[in-house]
Amino acid sequence: MSWSERRLLLVGAATLALGGCGFKLRGDEPLHFRSIALTGFAPRSPLAAELRAALARSVRVESTPARAELVLQALSDQRERVAVATTAAAQVREVQLRLRLRWRTQTPAGREVTAPAELALSRDMSYSESQALAKQYEEADLFRDMQADIVAQVLSRLSVIRL
Repeated sequence: MSWSERRLLLVGAATLALGGCGFKLRGDEPLHFRSIALTGFAPRSPLAAELRAALARSVRVESTPARAELVLQALSDQRERVAVATTAAAQVREVQLRLRLRWRTQTPAGREVTAPAELALSRDMSYSESQALAKQYEEADLFRDMQADIVAQVLSRLSVIRL
């Protein structure tokens, strides 16, 4: 039996074992409301756009809170870039990227459904002036990844809300 055949057999056995134990990939969790409105985000917030798109896959996203069953209010939506290490010549060597969302949910009438919560993520990134353009793309990718993580966490927390 060749190495590739053994590997194929091993992968097949692992797949059967995982299927037999009840393992299932985590998918989108169902939301227990039909419509939601997003408020408090900056006009062109990338986080709000991604959250809106993710929510639209399972519920109606309303433009006005009065027409929604639930209102997700962003209390703050911040992106930060902080220099955390410099050289003796005051050149930045390492930066920390931070993405923070503070939010709460309420009914259109103003009754609080969930207390204010905060989700904060950070990533460290080395920096070099000679590779500034590449580091700019890396920073954008890291912010996109953090944003996707925050959206997944918000959706997970919204899935436990029952109106």
